Amino acid sequence: MDEILKYFPYLTDIQKEQFAKLDLLYHDWNEKINVISRKDIDALYTKHILHSLGIAKIIKFEPGTYVLDVGTGGGFPGIPLAILFPETRFFLIDIIAKKIKVVQAVAEALELKNVKAEQLRAENVKGDFDFIVSRAVTNMPDFVSWVKTKIKKNNKHELKNGILYLKGGDLTEELKDFPKATEYNLADFFEDEFFETKKVVHVPLKFVV
Repeated sequence: MDEILKYFPYLTDIQKEQFAKLDLLYHDWNEKINVISRKDIDALYTKHILHSLGIAKIIKFEPGTYVLDVGTGGGFPGIPLAILFPETRFFLIDIIAKKIKVVQAVAEALELKNVKAEQLRAENVKGDFDFIVSRAVTNMPDFVSWVKTKIKKNNKHELKNGILYLKGGDLTEELKDFPKATEYNLADFFEDEFFETKKVVHVPLKFVV
């Protein structure tokens, strides 16, 4: 929890309480349904929560923004971002029902009114969004093919509407067909060695009729 306050010192009391509750909630649910690997659960705040919040170092979502989290797993990056941006609407999807069950339970326990979660494939999502976020669920070309028709037409941020993707390593080959993609190194924002190779990739997507 101290790590979150170190990098995000201006949290409200409600946000501090919500972030603090995540530890017990995820440890409890992980005993029933393995949504986070056993070796990672004790590094929850670094490897999952702070990693998710890396997106918030790249963009501050305006009130009324709509964000789709594809392949959310146990709720990352959607749940930490929803705590940080209570006036942004988050739709968290995953194809695995038991993971969505955990996400729904966590959102309910935290009283997050800005989170909706469903068992759903990205291709079947109805509606459009300002941004689509995810943590390395597949390669970028496949991911773009899933979501390219789900982007809102009008931009309300300096950063163009599109994908904000958490991924690590050398992405040269994967991004070769996306010349407008921008890589942001999370090591520029967070000190822990875990972030040395971690990035947020922004891929702007045009509205498709």
